Amino acid sequence: MPASVSVYNMARSFPQVELLGMPLASVSEDAVLDHIFGELRAGRGGWLVTANLDFLRRFAKDVHTRDLLGASDLMVADGMPLVWASRLLGQPLPERVAGSALIYRFAERAASEGRTLYFFGGEPGAGEAAARVLRERWPALQVVGHTAPQISAPPSPREVASVRQELHAKRPDLVLVGLGSPKQEQLIHALRAEFPQVWMVGVGISFSFVAGRVQRAPAWMRQSGLEWIHRLAQEPGRLAKRYLVHDLPFAAELFTRVLLERALRKGQS
Repeated sequence: MPASVSVYNMARSFPQVELLGMPLASVSEDAVLDHIFGELRAGRGGWLVTANLDFLRRFAKDVHTRDLLGASDLMVADGMPLVWASRLLGQPLPERVAGSALIYRFAERAASEGRTLYFFGGEPGAGEAAARVLRERWPALQVVGHTAPQISAPPSPREVASVRQELHAKRPDLVLVGLGSPKQEQLIHALRAEFPQVWMVGVGISFSFVAGRVQRAPAWMRQSGLEWIHRLAQEPGRLAKRYLVHDLPFAAELFTRVLLERALRKGQS
């Protein structure tokens, strides 16, 4: 177990599957929702990370990323390659838990339980448009704020202080941060200690998905692990290097390493 992963992270009640040292909760989407809203009822907040292949690549290769993500309270697999790798390891995760799907589940559950959401980041106007779409579906939903200021990477002390002031004023139960990684994780890490009763989740481009500004891949592509092709076709300039140069070779490395680890375990048994 890497020393950079927090003791609390590894001691949670959820069963864990480790992929290259990353502790992923072996839970369903429903269990994640039950946990977060149960913790809110108990007056406890937390930080959920929905980790995809790129998160795992950076976690495995960069100590600073391990330290950053290791400070979270719960990590789940948002990416079919991670689910496939867990199966090859012989410790299958039950399903993919995608941040782009959780935003709808958060809205539905928050509306039914009287919890409040705050949308931070995304493209200008995307958070506001997403809030409008979600309120149309669940009229009882309370989105107490949506802002999309320019944020540095990592966020400056002045930027963190501005967000901190806004959250103290709005007092949300859940904060969804759509800045992309690692910027959204850096901001959440800087804020977490001051908001112990708030749950924070990085959601990447999800506000634009909900608002209809970026088309999400069809369900069959998401379920078969081909969503990245759809995303690449939409944003080749931004995503080509990440997907083709970094993530595809790393996927081959990941599958090779988990197969070797499984064979080693069998040899030792």
